[in-house]
Amino acid sequence: MNKLPYFFALIILLTSFNVPKAQAQWSPQAKGAVIGGLGGAAAGAIINKRNRAVGGVVGGVAGGAIGYGVGKHIDNKRKQRAAAAAQQRAVAAREAEYRRELALARNRQSTTTTRTTQTALVPANSLTASNAMVGNAMMPAAMPAASNAAFLPNTSYGDASHPYGTSEYRRKSW
Repeated sequence: MNKLPYFFALIILLTSFNVPKAQAQWSPQAKGAVIGGLGGAAAGAIINKRNRAVGGVVGGVAGGAIGYGVGKHIDNKRKQRAAAAAQQRAVAAREAEYRRELALARNRQSTTTTRTTQTALVPANSLTASNAMVGNAMMPAAMPAASNAAFLPNTSYGDASHPYGTSEYRRKSW
């Protein structure tokens, strides 16, 4: 009559086998369904004292369904994290390529051009560009243009150890 200890012994025996890693991997949904089904079957058999077989079957089905749902949720979260990481790697690769091309263009411009064309590479709203571009007598060279009222050139662009290392401009704090 009292078969519950034999049932638990069978569960422990089946779960204690050392399965080699070379075998097929289970999906999170399958793992959740199996674990939930076993736990639900055990709980159902314990709860339904009059008919333990029916309680085990009902508990196993309910536990398997709940376990499958939990496994699916875990798998979706893992896929979202992987997609976000891939997107961040792609953005970082594009930014690195842009910086590399910008550095190559600056090197080519500095070796083959004159001072007037070098200032064309400096952003138009930086102080150095406004000083070089303003050359008439009506506007003094020291007065910055109106477009650079909120930004400063970033001399440490590309250096991660400085603040604003990923931005060509620094925001004024006043």
